[in-house]
Amino acid sequence: MEHWTAPTVHQLRIFLSLAEELHFGRAAARMFMSQPALSRQLSALERRLGVELVARTNRSVELTPAGRAILPEARAALDAMRKLHRAVEGHTRSATGKVVIGTIGAESAMTHTHRVLAELRLKNPNLSVEVRLLNVVEHFLSLFTGEVDVVFCRPPAPAEIQTHHLATEPRVVCLSADDPLASRLEVSLDELQHRVVISFPPECPQVWRDFWAVDPRPDGSPVKYGPVVRDVESLLATIAHGKAIAFQPAAARRFFPRPGIAFVDVTDLPPCTSALAWHEANRERPNVLAVRQAARAAYPNLP
Repeated sequence: MEHWTAPTVHQLRIFLSLAEELHFGRAAARMFMSQPALSRQLSALERRLGVELVARTNRSVELTPAGRAILPEARAALDAMRKLHRAVEGHTRSATGKVVIGTIGAESAMTHTHRVLAELRLKNPNLSVEVRLLNVVEHFLSLFTGEVDVVFCRPPAPAEIQTHHLATEPRVVCLSADDPLASRLEVSLDELQHRVVISFPPECPQVWRDFWAVDPRPDGSPVKYGPVVRDVESLLATIAHGKAIAFQPAAARRFFPRPGIAFVDVTDLPPCTSALAWHEANRERPNVLAVRQAARAAYPNLP
């Protein structure tokens, strides 16, 4: 028997998504990754197993006989890994009474976050609370992997992630202090049409990337994308060097003042929101439910 290397859980998930979608583009979107990255991972899986799993043509995607034979075993393996993860996680969380809360950007310092956490601690004095700062790739992905229970985030959120609205505020444009528009009190989207916009990694949900790039623009003009960043500090440094602009919550003025950058109001830019987010499959888990109830108690009249 030829030697083979055990596939990773991520590779099996990619194979399962492709087997169900039979379309590289849809499978890639479902996995929050680019189509070339998905193709590379599938090829790596086929090399590990020593068989061809998918027959590719210009117009269709079909499972090979080997792919059809392996599919139920891949499903069983992933199901077993999910059960193992839940068993371990359930033991550690229930034994320690711990909830892991993710935040992105300045969300950990926002008033609504402090109110929810204060309510959570008041109603659950024996619950250990860990707050983790996440980058733009991690903040939704960590809910899918189970690394965090809930996340204080900036929607829109991808499918399977549910949210509780906490706050609404304007969006502003962040640009280099040397930009001719930096001295203005306000600008329009049309005036920013030719500016290069910060890009986020393809692992971030497309709906989220489009919203924060304002893509498409109201007039249908294309967005010019620039450097890819994964965190706020990289974003601000890129802008300060004049390489791109970015659209940010108005609160960024208070929390991220930096030499070399400016924040300007945008007259025709829809607002953004803050929310508490969790994976729909975990909504009734005790630690997730405790945070959800704290959010409802802190902000009972919000939708």
